[in-house]
Amino acid sequence: MKFAFLFTNYNNSNLTLKAINSILKQNYKFVRIVIIDNASNKLNQKILKTYSKKSNNIKFIFNKKNVGYFKGLNIGINWVRANCKQYQYVIIGNNDVFFPSNFIKSIKNKKILFNKYPVISPNIKTLDGFYQNPHVISKISISRELIYDLYYLNYYLSLVLLKVSKLTSFFTSRNDEKNFKNAGVINQGYGALYILGPLFFKDFKNLWAPSFMYYEEFFLSKQLSDKGLKIFYEPSIKVFHDCHSTTKNVSPKKKWNIAKQSHKIYRKYIPLI
Repeated sequence: MKFAFLFTNYNNSNLTLKAINSILKQNYKFVRIVIIDNASNKLNQKILKTYSKKSNNIKFIFNKKNVGYFKGLNIGINWVRANCKQYQYVIIGNNDVFFPSNFIKSIKNKKILFNKYPVISPNIKTLDGFYQNPHVISKISISRELIYDLYYLNYYLSLVLLKVSKLTSFFTSRNDEKNFKNAGVINQGYGALYILGPLFFKDFKNLWAPSFMYYEEFFLSKQLSDKGLKIFYEPSIKVFHDCHSTTKNVSPKKKWNIAKQSHKIYRKYIPLI
């Protein structure tokens, strides 16, 4: 098995280097790493360019503008398909994900899953101990969909809803992540990391990316389901996530506005009526 690791980077190059180093510690020779920089500032680009001089097995792609998450990853996927066709197992994700030393071994132990499933969603654990998968086991309820619409109706209303959700989380949380020990087919995997296998590239050239950022979990799920394909959650394949490090320098209101645009696209495919 040959593995390509693809990450987007935006103004947090030191996190990217940490992710790279955790991959290199796998001590596995059939690995290619591709970093897609989404028009970071000069300092962060310099960090990557300096590192690139030390390694021949890492490809750095510097975009002239920030194209977003999945669109950025697609640039890397297209490069791998053109230059490293034998790398049919492609790990895509945020640059704030770090890999235990047995990560590749854990994938190889579950190689049989890729005979049936195009995408494997791993066990993602935050650095403060929270599990993020399985993200969505079944479809979102209508009542929760209504709350999403209210959330994106007005920024200040969204702040109120966030406070209410924290106070009532014991009653209102979906709690899908509490099933983190149970392998199985899921509706959506958490967007920080996916493993794309040969069956994915049999049907698709790259990821469906209609938005700049956010809602990637749904877009990938729909891309697969339209072809009658499914995502499988495998808890034995583990990674660690320094959650929200990739967007911590973006203002909350800007993140809300970006997510609002993605929600509009989402609602086109999941109408309430």
